[in-house]
Parts: sequence; C-alpha cells; structure tokens
Amino acid sequence: MADSNFIDYVKFCSRSGAGGAGSVHFRREKHVPKGGPDGGDGGRGGHIILRGSSQLWTLLHLKYKKHVIAEAGKNGEGGRRTGRDGQDIILEVPLGTIAKDAETFELRHEITEDGQEVILTPGGRGGLGNDHFKTATNQAPHYAQPGEEGLEEWIILELKLLADIGLVGFPNAGKSTLLSSISAARPEIGDYPFTTLVPNLGVIPYRDDKSFVMADIPGIIEGAAEGRGLGIRFLRHIERNSILLFMIPADAESISEQYRILLGELEKYNPELLDKKRLLAITKADMLDGELMKEMEADVPKDLPYIFISSVSTYNLDKLKDMLWQAINS
Repeated sequence: MADSNFIDYVKFCSRSGAGGAGSVHFRREKHVPKGGPDGGDGGRGGHIILRGSSQLWTLLHLKYKKHVIAEAGKNGEGGRRTGRDGQDIILEVPLGTIAKDAETFELRHEITEDGQEVILTPGGRGGLGNDHFKTATNQAPHYAQPGEEGLEEWIILELKLLADIGLVGFPNAGKSTLLSSISAARPEIGDYPFTTLVPNLGVIPYRDDKSFVMADIPGIIEGAAEGRGLGIRFLRHIERNSILLFMIPADAESISEQYRILLGELEKYNPELLDKKRLLAITKADMLDGELMKEMEADVPKDLPYIFISSVSTYNLDKLKDMLWQAINS
C-alpha cells in the first residue's frame, strides 16, 4: 500500500431520508357516489447501510466523503398507492471496520464478514394515508400522518486490520524484511528508523496450499502510549490479531529489557492485549554462532516460546512458519 493511500480513520455526517407523507384522498368515480377515503401511505426514507467487502483494505474511498445523504421517501397517492421508498446508500468498507458515534464514542457496529450488511442510520417511516383512519363513526377522515423525519448524526469509521499474526517490535527490528521474505508483500525497507509508516498485510503460504495472514505494524518505541514516535495510532491494528510475534534484533543490548518495554507499551494502550498468545523471534541471527546463541538464551524471558531467525539468509524461516501455524491452530 502506498503511504498516502492507507486510510484507517474517517469521520462524516450521515443523514438518512425522511419518510413520505400519507395521502388525504377520496375516491371519485362515476356511479360511485360515496367512494370513501383511499389515501395511500408514504414511502420509507432511504437508509445509510454499511456493507463488508473482502476486496477493500483501506477507507481511502471515504476520505473525502464528508456528507452522506440518502433520498427521502415519496408521498402516498390516491387509490391506496404507496409512495416509493427512498433509495438506500450503501457504503462498502473493509473487514475489521467499526462504526462509532462521533459525540459519545459509543460502538455502534462492527463489520467482520464479507457481504455483511448493517443499517448505520435508518430512514424515517412513511406516514399512513387517510384510508387507515376510517371508522364507522368517522367515514371521511380529512387527515393523514406526516412522514417521520430522517436522522442526522456524525459517525466515525475506524479500520482494525484482521490478521492471524501481528508483528510487534522497535523500529529496525526486521519486521518488514521478514514480511517481504516469506510473503509477496513488498513493504518499504531501509536502514533508518520508522521506514514503515503504515501497516502492511502479507499472506504467508504454508504447506498443502494453506496460508495465514501477517500484519506488519509500524515500530513502537518507549513512550509510544504517551505519543512519542508514531504514538498509538496504529496499535489499534494489533487488537484484531490472534497472535503477537515480538521481534527483537540479536544486536539489542538486552532482549528481556526490550521485551519488557514493548509489553509495557501494549499494556498502557489496552491491557487486554496481554491476554493474546505471544511468541518471540530473535532476528539478524546470521551474525551469530552457536556459542553466542546459547549465551543469549539466558536473557530470553521464561515461558516465552522463541526462535532465532534471519530474513536475509532465510535461516529458520520454515521453522518459524511451522511454529506460527501450530500456534494459530492450537
């Protein structure tokens, strides 16, 4: 994804259509002296609908759509003819999108399946025509219901990427290099911090035509929860990942200290992230020999599954995929 094309947050005004008014009408035909009321109902106002699409990865197509306005329903007519419903507006969104009220931040809807549809802002009901109000004592009602007003509200859409594996690490830990080595994704790679400015997704092929999805999240630094670096803007994408793969380079001063800092930043953002299954990949292992690896193993946190890998030399990448696949299916 190009940097400017990845949009995971939009805010817009959603206005549904008003319902059409019911009709006040009386039957007037030759040889029918007392035709009676026959006013039809008004049509329903148009809904604003969200629909999930597996073909979309970003909210870019909604970035400049600040007002979404649905059509009003048509008024009823004589002869018990119901007015036409207002045309619904369907907004297609990528899977993992949540809709929130912009004022109260209340979670309204969550789109997780392809083709899933939810009514974001319902249209107003159409009014009843005077045909509904005739009684034995009121055989010629001269009134009908007006249509219900549509709703107008400000909505926030947020995208949280759906992936099996989320890569967590400091800048330059080798996350993008790993993704490019084991998938067809081509994230930007450089020898400077914050090369990755937006999340990247890659489909990792596995044995017997199986596959899983990996998300490369921009690097986290100490103090990210307070807004340092890229802050917590992209941490929301980790919330939807089944497993967190922590990546720490072999040339780090202390593996356990870097792991502690990363874990602390996740906890500050959302303590529930600590409930996810965690694995550790020690990257850039092509610069190590067997003795150095054994020395470094003492610095690995206890009860944390780990593996030494090198994305450049492909060292242990197949074992890493086995490890991830087993974690996903356990």
